[in-house]
Amino acid sequence: MRKEWIIVILIVLFVAIGEVITQGYTKDCTNRINMQLSELRELAQKEDNEEMVKKMNNIKDEWREMQEKLAFYIEHTELEKIETQLHLIKGEIDAQLYNDMIPEMEKCIFILEHVEEKNLLNAKNIF
Repeated sequence: MRKEWIIVILIVLFVAIGEVITQGYTKDCTNRINMQLSELRELAQKEDNEEMVKKMNNIKDEWREMQEKLAFYIEHTELEKIETQLHLIKGEIDAQLYNDMIPEMEKCIFILEHVEEKNLLNAKNIF
């Protein structure tokens, strides 16, 4: 009976530690992308197209790297929503439609925050 309790405790600890690590990584990823989108918004207000293109390419490259790890534990549909928003923002930059880009950026930020909140281990998400 004692061995079973030790195994159960080890499994619970392993799951809890894994949850803390994945929540931290998710929060870090969403914060980094949100920060970069805020910087992109500032560039949009200056209407500096060349810098916006560079910044958007950096955001997309960084997102691809993050997405590979996030895909292990986040629903793929949620990740695809973020990818879609990033493509829409890139399209608005290419078309130089800066006023249309701002709502797309806000939507992307909302989805990122939703993904972060959805993956938290709290009573709201359990029940």
